[in-house]
Parts: sequence; C-alpha cells; structure tokens
Amino acid sequence: MIALVGKIFDGEKIIEKGTVIIEGDKISRVVEGEEIPPNAEVIRGFIMPGMVDAHLHFFGVEEDTLLSWNLVSEIDAAIRSTKDMEKLLRSGFTLVRDLGSKVAVNLDKLQRKGEIIGPTVIASGYSLAVTGGNDDPKDLPLDMAQRLSYSFYCDSPWECRRAVRLAIRQGARVIKVYASGAFSQGGVILQGFTLDELKAIVDESHRNGLKVASHAYGKEALMTSILAGVDTIEHGLGLDDETAAMIKEKGICYIPTLAAYEIPFPTNPEVKQFREELVKRHFTDDMRLATSYNLKIATGTDYVGSKERPHGQNYREAVLLSRYMNNIEVLKATTSVASECLGVKSGYIKEGYPADVIIVNGDPSRNIEDLKPNNILYVFKNGRKYKGYAIYEG
Repeated sequence: MIALVGKIFDGEKIIEKGTVIIEGDKISRVVEGEEIPPNAEVIRGFIMPGMVDAHLHFFGVEEDTLLSWNLVSEIDAAIRSTKDMEKLLRSGFTLVRDLGSKVAVNLDKLQRKGEIIGPTVIASGYSLAVTGGNDDPKDLPLDMAQRLSYSFYCDSPWECRRAVRLAIRQGARVIKVYASGAFSQGGVILQGFTLDELKAIVDESHRNGLKVASHAYGKEALMTSILAGVDTIEHGLGLDDETAAMIKEKGICYIPTLAAYEIPFPTNPEVKQFREELVKRHFTDDMRLATSYNLKIATGTDYVGSKERPHGQNYREAVLLSRYMNNIEVLKATTSVASECLGVKSGYIKEGYPADVIIVNGDPSRNIEDLKPNNILYVFKNGRKYKGYAIYEG
C-alpha cells in the first residue's frame, strides 16, 4: 500500500492537501487532509494524473524528413522507440496515442504484456492517405513508396473501407486519416480525402468501435472532417467561426499540436513563407477561436522521436497552451480531457481509477513549466512505481 500526500490536482480541481491511497493497480481512496494507513509507504509532492500526449509518432528517426519516416527500418524504429517509451514514462506520460508508424501496434502489445516500460499506447497502425497525398514519398516509384510507407493509400469509398479493415487487422485501436496534406508548392494545401471517402472511413471505423482522428489543414479539410463525423481534429489550421461552431456543436476534440510548430521545418523558401503565415495564424486566430468557442482542447505534440522533436520533452504542448488557457484548464487538457478524447478511463485521481499517477516537484497549477521532466519525481503506471527523471537522471 502506498500513500501519496500533498497538493492534489484530481483531473477537475485542486485539493490543497490530501492523501491518495494506491492498492494494487488501482486508486483505492482519496481523502482531504493527511490520513496515512499503518505500514503504508509515504511519498510527498504535487499529485496529479499521468499526462497524455494525444498525437505523436514512434518513427524512431534521426533526421526529421518525410523520406526518413518512410525509409527507416522497422528494426531501427523499434529499438529507438522502445527507448522513447521509457523516456515518455519517466517524463510523466502514462498514456499516448500514436497516429501512424511502423511499430506502435507492437509497442502497445509489448507494454500491455509488461515486456517493455512505457505509457499505454493507443496505436492507429498505418494511417490512411490518398495516393500522392501528404505522406506519400513521391521521390520514390509508386510501388516502392507503397511498400515502404507507414500509410495505406486508398482512393475510393470501398478502398477506404478496406484500408480501415487492414488497419484493424494490424491491431489498430484508432484510425488516422489525412483529410488534407500539409504545405506544398505555390502556397496551397494538398487536398486529401473527399467527403464520400471520409464518410466511408468513419462509418467503417465506428462500426468496429474505433474513433477517427483527422489531420486537417484548411477550411475544406475541416469541413469534410466535421461533416463526415470524425472524433478528433488534428492540427486544425485554418479554423474560422463556422467550423469552430460546428466542432463545438458536434463535441469533436480539437488537438492543435502547437509544439510541432515551434520547430523550423526544412523546406524550400516558397513553402516556408506559406507555412510561416499559416502557423502564425494558428498561434493567434485559430487558438483565439478555439478558446472563445470553448472547444474540447487536448494536448498533442506531433513529436516523432527525432533530434528536432524528441520524446521526453512532450510537456512543451502544455506550456504553449498556457498562453491561451489558465493553468487548471491546461492540466485538464493534458489529463482528463485528453483521456476522454481518446476514449480511455484515465486522467483522474478517483477511487477505482487505474493508478496512473505522477508526483511532481513543484506546483504546475501555479507554474506549468514545473511539468518539465527534471521535476517528475515518481510515476505510477497501473500501481507500479517508477523513478521519474528528477530522480532517475539525478
């Protein structure tokens, strides 16, 4: 039995001083004040649910380029990503969602068996994209690109249904789609699936009990995603009043992945200028609309495990969100709200909930920067105690 004593954020509110009792893999009691059972191990600090990154990739690459993401071998990706899993856990993340990679489904299985250390992984398996779309490495011949890719390419409603089934066959627990591409020559956004294709993907996914996460840049992709009935909007650049109101009405989660845009992305000057304009708008107008319409915002970094976007620094999304939301709202976005968006019973300090809990040196309800890895003292994953980076690296 373990007694955690200190200031508590329970996923909804602050308890100035309380005690959390962990027995086995569950939280057995939460009480106000200090109430320590006999023979319990006592740990003191700021207590909160484990953090969630609702959008990342276990690419296991050194260079952060489209070609590298596709050419990396599964062996290299698996070895590097296994190390990244441990980094994430010791940094305070107990739940992550991988939205397209070659190895995440297996990481999920191994973590659940207890064979590797890491957070729970909700993996999409291969993502779904159109031929010639966002993650199609067009420098390669088509047959080679399709063989090496971490995406299934599909180009009609029935092909899209089959692609969903292929992802489910891999072991997917969510379906990732590209409603658009990203930035391309000439200052335009590459388009992705049509509305009919997206509707087929959503219908087939929901028939099988899986949520759909949609990569959406620009109004057209936002509208087709909303009308098709996706569950989460990823990135969401180009939000306006009409789309924000529709997202709110339908209860779709909005995952702005601000941390991904902190980092300059290598590209040609024409695309760079267009990208910078949209990113600037994302950090101003998009986020202003998202907060003014009180959208259900969750933390997601789009980190991939590269030198530029390293796993272990995923707390940066919470820091960036604190520009637009108060600290309690940010803590919700990275725990309870993110867990709800992923459809997982997690993100709360409540009796009967899984003992996925972190102990922080500091007070992130006052200073979000206190969520950085060097402040994570202990991480409990299903009741098992791990040293956080504050101790593990110290």
